[in-house]
Amino acid sequence: MSDRFFFPLALLIGVLMAVFSIRIGTGSLPSGTVSGAGTDYVTIQVAGNELNRMEAGGEVGLGIVDRPEGPVLRIETAADVLSDDPLRGPHFVLDSDMENVFQGSTIRITMRVKPSERYGAMKFMANYSTGKVGESGWQEFDLMPDYKDYSFEYDVPLRPDPNENGYDYLAIRPVTPEKTRAIEIASVTFTRLDRWAPQP
Repeated sequence: MSDRFFFPLALLIGVLMAVFSIRIGTGSLPSGTVSGAGTDYVTIQVAGNELNRMEAGGEVGLGIVDRPEGPVLRIETAADVLSDDPLRGPHFVLDSDMENVFQGSTIRITMRVKPSERYGAMKFMANYSTGKVGESGWQEFDLMPDYKDYSFEYDVPLRPDPNENGYDYLAIRPVTPEKTRAIEIASVTFTRLDRWAPQP
């Protein structure tokens, strides 16, 4: 093959390989715990594909969907399939770095939520839990037709042994009085406010 054809062909193959590798990379979604690494631990936002870190914890339809505003998390539940235990439903698990910073502080959780177009819920609820140490209890919110920010504050308790990792998590689910209901989450923001207890 002459150089006249070889070099353009080699360039084309190189470009196709690069495009193919990018497509593979964009197809993978993050999973696992939510961490504040790389932040000032004052404001930590989970948005876009990072919302894929939510765990189902039960019979829940859960997944990232593309919308004009970007990737959002859709949560769908049927009536009477989830218990009141916040761990037995959709939830984010917080990494130990966030647990260590949050204990003894007041935090504000802000969730940007709207009803899903299919099976849209009229309400949703959220619960910040530290496992056996305590929880905020279920906070219920009336939904508007479009995205809106909904917030609540919680005094995160100190762990009995501050050197041991806890098990903090944030549960979010649609209120499902009957049949099936669904919500879409655009972002979840953790804001650390004042300390209510001395640094352990």
